Amino acid sequence: MVTAERLKNGRNCRTSLGIVDAQSVKNTESAEEKGYDGGKKVSGIQRHIVVDTHGLPHAVTVTTANVTDRDGALQALSENKKHLSKVRKNLVDGGYTGKPFAAKVKRLLKAETEIAKRNELHTFAVIPKRWVVERSFSWLEKCRRLWKNCERKLNSSLQMIILCFVRVLLKRI
Repeated sequence: MVTAERLKNGRNCRTSLGIVDAQSVKNTESAEEKGYDGGKKVSGIQRHIVVDTHGLPHAVTVTTANVTDRDGALQALSENKKHLSKVRKNLVDGGYTGKPFAAKVKRLLKAETEIAKRNELHTFAVIPKRWVVERSFSWLEKCRRLWKNCERKLNSSLQMIILCFVRVLLKRI
């Protein structure tokens, strides 16, 4: 469906720019798999997504919250390597800094990693193109079942995210 939407918008079927981010989500008590994200003080899961400039998902993975943003992003990229074969640059935020991360992305996708740091702007401003991934997370939040992780298994959470993105794509038709 993402391919059809991109072609409808006059784009290539595969994106050349990936925008990567992660979101920590609290669990309900029914969840079996959970971790603790010390930075955000959240006990639950993390959603890792790679979107294009339209906010359409090209890679999604779900991990426990104790998995770092970098490790989760690498997992998402490696699991969806086939769909990301044309990506030449990934935009990431300050949570993905480090030469080892950029080197692993380069080795995995042959793509550059560009880090957009908010502190380099010296004023409050929307970071160009980075807002797109935040909008994609807000689309997920509109699905009532996803505002909190209600699923017992990580795979169930992943499937609910995919269903939500299918809903977003169907609304565009």
